[in-house]
Amino acid sequence: MTLLSVLDQTPVIDGHTEADAIAASLELAQLADDLGYTRYWCAEHHGLRALSNPCPEVMLARIGSLTKRIRIGSGGILLPYYSPFKVAEQFLMLEALFPNRVDLGVGRAPGGNARTAQAVAAGSYNWGDIFAEQVADLVGLMSGTLPPDHVAQGVLLQPQIAARPQLWMLGSSEFGGQLAAKLGLRFAFAHFINAHFGHHVGRSYREQFSVGHEKAPYLAAAVFVICADTEREALALEKAVDLRRVQMAHGMNEPIPSLEQGAAQEFGEHEQLVIDREKPRSVIGTPETVTERLVQLQEQFGADELIVLTVAGSYTARRRSYELLAQAFELGRDQSAA
Repeated sequence: MTLLSVLDQTPVIDGHTEADAIAASLELAQLADDLGYTRYWCAEHHGLRALSNPCPEVMLARIGSLTKRIRIGSGGILLPYYSPFKVAEQFLMLEALFPNRVDLGVGRAPGGNARTAQAVAAGSYNWGDIFAEQVADLVGLMSGTLPPDHVAQGVLLQPQIAARPQLWMLGSSEFGGQLAAKLGLRFAFAHFINAHFGHHVGRSYREQFSVGHEKAPYLAAAVFVICADTEREALALEKAVDLRRVQMAHGMNEPIPSLEQGAAQEFGEHEQLVIDREKPRSVIGTPETVTERLVQLQEQFGADELIVLTVAGSYTARRRSYELLAQAFELGRDQSAA
């Protein structure tokens, strides 16, 4: 059985408000719970008109209250902004609220541009320079293994509960895989960011894994997917994705293009080069073609799980994509969490 999970960036489609995007995320989380997806992760971004969740920990509290079975988590918390102690407190609180359902995934990217990063960090963003130390601190806090001379050693970490959230390292390069292997953490590779050598990173992660926070390696591949009922619908959805890729390449801070904007757009030669370059990052098509490609990727990565990111030019199309995937992979309400 292939385990499928959801990564949600709370996209804001052109013509819709951020309130609409947040409401759509809440609806999608409930749908994913009903369909049998393993986990539902929320991503953190700042200062982007297309993505509207700067605080996954707040969204997760609401999602947890609306769902019954599915694991909920961060994909991920951008740790360079924060105190590991405070992050540990937040996710222990979520674990206390939703026992045995919480994941804490961390990453080192800024989730926005340089100026925004400095604003979020009150002018002291560290650019991930001490990220490895922060992750080690987080592991130590959660496992009670901080060094004797650590500033947080002996400080009461609340809420005091026996259960702990699952810890995940997120990454799109060798750095993340190596750090996850060194600390013995679960690892999720962002194929939707880097589509060219993730399987090599995954293989290296497994080979270098040292027993640490986890006793055995666990690898997930996060993939951008849009699944449509027909090839014609898939092509229309892909056109809007192509426009989004071009906008990003030009540094444009705009909402997600709608289907209508995608259909109306004509691309020049330079823009087509951008589109062709970015196509490997996406899997778009009918259930048959998408399923075949996802199975190939899972085998290539040797992944224990696939995490699906769907950003489409229509909230209805996004929901339908997850429904079709659930049908194709025969997910069920009784699917057990990893």
